[in-house]
Amino acid sequence: MTRPVTIALDAMGGDHGPSVAIPGAALMLERRPDARFVIFGDEKEVLPLVEQHPKLKAVTTFHHTEVSVKMDDKPSQALRYGRYKSSMWRAIDATKTGEADVTVSAGNTGALMAMSKFCLKSMAQVDRPAIACLWPTARGESIVLDVGATIGADARHLVDLAVMGAAMARVVFDLDRPTVGLLNVGVEEIKGVEAVKEAGRILREGNLPHLTYHGFVEGDDLGKGTVDVVVTEGFTGNIALKTAEGTARQVTDYLRAAISRSLMAKIGYLFARGAFSALREKLDPRKSNGGVFLGLEGIVIKSHGGTDAIGFASAAELAYEMAREDLMAKLREMVAASTQPAPVAAQPADAE
Repeated sequence: MTRPVTIALDAMGGDHGPSVAIPGAALMLERRPDARFVIFGDEKEVLPLVEQHPKLKAVTTFHHTEVSVKMDDKPSQALRYGRYKSSMWRAIDATKTGEADVTVSAGNTGALMAMSKFCLKSMAQVDRPAIACLWPTARGESIVLDVGATIGADARHLVDLAVMGAAMARVVFDLDRPTVGLLNVGVEEIKGVEAVKEAGRILREGNLPHLTYHGFVEGDDLGKGTVDVVVTEGFTGNIALKTAEGTARQVTDYLRAAISRSLMAKIGYLFARGAFSALREKLDPRKSNGGVFLGLEGIVIKSHGGTDAIGFASAAELAYEMAREDLMAKLREMVAASTQPAPVAAQPADAE
């Protein structure tokens, strides 16, 4: 994409609403000065904050909305009263109509997914959308999906996830053939539930373009970064994500307690402060904030509802990258290729 990227922003979503979304957008604009914003929200709350950031104001189109989706609303409830009126719906619709290239919201995940599916519709060859996230690893980052969009998966859905995750990896990591692994209870082909084993067979025998199937991976491979894309269904993926986030906080708390335990520990910290700062940076979940809704006819980014401006800026920057590198074109290309029947090898003519 050569023109500026325009981001539709649901300013009212999340635990903190505009007080995080607007400073986050301003921070992201410092990194990506060619970005543009279409912001939806309550003018009484949003506009005073926009006024505090002249550079953001200069590249923003604002639309007043009187309705905002609450974090504890059920998806059906949000659709009933928020369709066509809420800041969340209007932001999604801006991507549908072409006013924006991508949507960002920190709002209620279930409502955001329901509205996105209703407004944007699923891609023709994809039964169910997924949420993909960036996962810090020992060698950099991987993509993990699905982390909570749908519960359960058959083999075809897992293959769809592999294809969509690989398309995202091509954008994020600039790889021609990302490696893909299926999360399983062991690496042996005989292990796991039937859906996972069947998906493995399809990926192994399908010779799909633009991805390299690695095989099964286990839970510890997530942190190792064994593959570029880890595929699992939403129930398992969400548990893995929340476990990793909790473990990162636990390690940080352990280190903080150990450092303050004695005078010698505090002196040691002074000498190792650089190393501790690097570790803190690596474990900071705000740096990897942002889940990408894949499988829809448009790009929607879900920011963590409780994040701060730094985390929201990360989600907005991820949205920028997805639009800038034309994720939708790559998704359509790879999904279409994965649904084509495999070519039939020519059979030798019978000998006379």
